Amino acid sequence: MKWTTHILLLLTFSISAQNFSEQDRLMGSITPERAWWDLQHYDLSVEVFPESKSIKGINTITYTVLDNKRTMQIDLQEPMKIDKAIQNGKELSVKRKGAIHYIKLKKQKEGQTRQITLYFSGTPKEAIRPPWDGGYSWEKDSAGNHFIATSNQGIGSSIWWPNKDHPQDEPDKGVDLAITAPANLVAVGNGRLEKTTDQGTTKTWHWKVVNPINNYGVNVNIGDYVNFSEEHEGLKGPLDLDYWVLRENLERAKVQFEQVPMMMNAFEYWFGPYPFYEDSFKLVEVPYLGMEHQSSVTYGNRYGNGYLGRDLSDTGWGLRFDFIIIHEAGHEWFANNITNKDVADMWIHEGFTAYSENLYLDYHFGPVASSEYVVGTRKLIQNDRPLIGTYGVRNEGSGDMYYKGANILHTLRQLLEDDKKWRSILKKINQEFYHKTVSSQEVEAFMSKETGIDLTEFWEQYLRTTQIPKIEYSIEGKDLKFRYTNIIDNFDMPVIMLINDKEEWIFPKSEWNMKTFDQTIKAASIKIDFLVDSERVNP
Repeated sequence: MKWTTHILLLLTFSISAQNFSEQDRLMGSITPERAWWDLQHYDLSVEVFPESKSIKGINTITYTVLDNKRTMQIDLQEPMKIDKAIQNGKELSVKRKGAIHYIKLKKQKEGQTRQITLYFSGTPKEAIRPPWDGGYSWEKDSAGNHFIATSNQGIGSSIWWPNKDHPQDEPDKGVDLAITAPANLVAVGNGRLEKTTDQGTTKTWHWKVVNPINNYGVNVNIGDYVNFSEEHEGLKGPLDLDYWVLRENLERAKVQFEQVPMMMNAFEYWFGPYPFYEDSFKLVEVPYLGMEHQSSVTYGNRYGNGYLGRDLSDTGWGLRFDFIIIHEAGHEWFANNITNKDVADMWIHEGFTAYSENLYLDYHFGPVASSEYVVGTRKLIQNDRPLIGTYGVRNEGSGDMYYKGANILHTLRQLLEDDKKWRSILKKINQEFYHKTVSSQEVEAFMSKETGIDLTEFWEQYLRTTQIPKIEYSIEGKDLKFRYTNIIDNFDMPVIMLINDKEEWIFPKSEWNMKTFDQTIKAASIKIDFLVDSERVNP
């Protein structure tokens, strides 16, 4: 570089490197059967049968033909099945290979917009430990009413509905989602409620998303819900804040969800306008901890602050906010607005969003709270694997993508030494990649350009190795000697040292360097805001 100017949460995502199967490759890459068509819209209808824990549905996919091919890959995981595929009134041939379905289409031409309708049914995988081990959650509330929700970020949306299950291609024109459930219950999906249709024993709730949406963000929530809402004056005008909670928790929710406008104020300040004004913002109670479903953020943090009552930083600051409200809503900017093209780059989702937690604190409680919180989360970093996983096989990087990711960004803020510019960069990244899928390389290049710093070795060191840079230093009178160890070639990030309680920049490299001060050095330490280790030695 040339400088010119809760442990469980993490462990659950830490999947060891392994030998990858053909299914991993087919699900995790842009295969020829995926590459030739551009997804435009899903029209998804699903009927949920709580007693048998089964579903059936129809998904009409609108797509644009990019190349004159005739075999389409659609993904749907066992034990779910595609009953038939229809195009232009004619049934098509479907061949199954695990979760992969190859559908032979009729003749089509490049540039055409076409539709295919898929009929599906089955008993979807039941979530064992949602949201990490995803699927359908079939629970009941205290009154014995069915309480049902989907969560499928890691395992994939094809765990319950047929689609193009790869993050690179989102439906440009959104999703229509119709959920049919027993008439005594309420079904909540993404976007805005268009209408309800009463069939007597069942009722269908029609939801509409007009913005692009990542597949795993599409969700179904069913329960004895009641609704309350408020209008928030945001950067782009009035924004609907909508809340769907169990009847028994209404009063608790009205108190706890007062943090939602506080969240929106903080994140619009740091990141710019909420990315989905057209689809509104919703918080929906579910029988698991919660997840970042776009415009339908799910909540199960028991109406208390912290992470299930715990401060992940052990500083006290983590109990000043409801972790699920703040973290999962932060994903609306990082994951839902800016989405990784490959799950190997999921640090973009989780690193920036974990970082949003301390920016919330910064906005409401000041920079000291922000710094203490994010530095406090470093104890959760394990350095077991790099933050970036293996491309093309649906392999995420280390669970360190959360708080190592957050501390990487906090370190970058220190290097910039200009909070006004830092804020403008965070806002600009949400403009530059608005409603887009991106790679880590694109984000890295953007940050280098906007900071005016060549961050090549910075990203290589922190994202692609498990090495935490270590500064060794010694003191002899007025002389400070220092060098880096545990670094890649050419890593030369400057840091601030506190010399006799005064901040001083030093520029370590792999070779010993020396800086002489005006007074005898009585105390020296690296400023804790930098993600580096340090040790005083005798060279």
